[in-house]
Amino acid sequence: MNSPIGIEHFSPKLNRRKRFGQFIYLLLLSCVLIGIMGLLLLLVRILFDGIDWLSWHFLTNFPSRHPEIAGMKSAIFGTIWTIGLTGIFTVPIGIGAAIYLEEYSPKNWFTQIVEINISNLAGVPSIVYGLLGLALFVQWMSIGRTVLAGALTLALLVLPIVILASREAIRAVPDSYRQASYALGATKWQTQKSVVLPIAMPSVLTGVILALSRAIGEAAPIIAISALVYLTFIPTNPLSRFTVMPIQIFNWVSRPQDEFRGLAAAGIIILLIILLGMNSFAIYFRNRYQKQSEE
Repeated sequence: MNSPIGIEHFSPKLNRRKRFGQFIYLLLLSCVLIGIMGLLLLLVRILFDGIDWLSWHFLTNFPSRHPEIAGMKSAIFGTIWTIGLTGIFTVPIGIGAAIYLEEYSPKNWFTQIVEINISNLAGVPSIVYGLLGLALFVQWMSIGRTVLAGALTLALLVLPIVILASREAIRAVPDSYRQASYALGATKWQTQKSVVLPIAMPSVLTGVILALSRAIGEAAPIIAISALVYLTFIPTNPLSRFTVMPIQIFNWVSRPQDEFRGLAAAGIIILLIILLGMNSFAIYFRNRYQKQSEE
């Protein structure tokens, strides 16, 4: 008779797998810690170089060839105009497209092609969108190198991200909620408006803020659209010429004088504060919607 195989026979393999798993965990943890340390060193260097240049005059002065009086007022207002219009174009179209693709669209070959293209467009380099915006909005549609052209270009850039994030949020809503709404006599649109969207809204808002955070830091598409780094006026309407903070920071970094490096570091600090503020709003609205959905 064959003797039964005890657990001792498998213990060497189990130990090897356990050690391998621990090795992978430590390797991944080390990579994360190295990345965090590099980010912290970079932030400390930026704070050290730019904190002395932060002042009220830096926020209210226009760019200048003299670093002691230079500011980024035009870049700040240009960024606000551009991101505001980008959000107006992106949010309703992105959320509406996500609702249609997830809840209403037929499951056929055409829909599959659309979904594949949306996923691929989310990974296209930003400079490609800049060239597309230059050809489509600036030249073909004759909008010119204006805030509107820049906002439409950035909307094309972040629209796939908003659609994908919104679809994932809508897909995560349990189907039992929809069935309960239908059982009470609600239509499909009433179910989407009153049941699905309120539950999915925290994740949708998170995706929107992350997409706009990417747009606010992009320089390559705006260089192709605007290419202006020295403006002594602020935009007054969507058809005004403009510049944005990443372009102004890039211009200061490219100058040989060390003083302009300090101005660039100060501009990076302002940009980081704006990004942190946007993320804080996302966290606040997400928690607010979560509490409302739980109630």
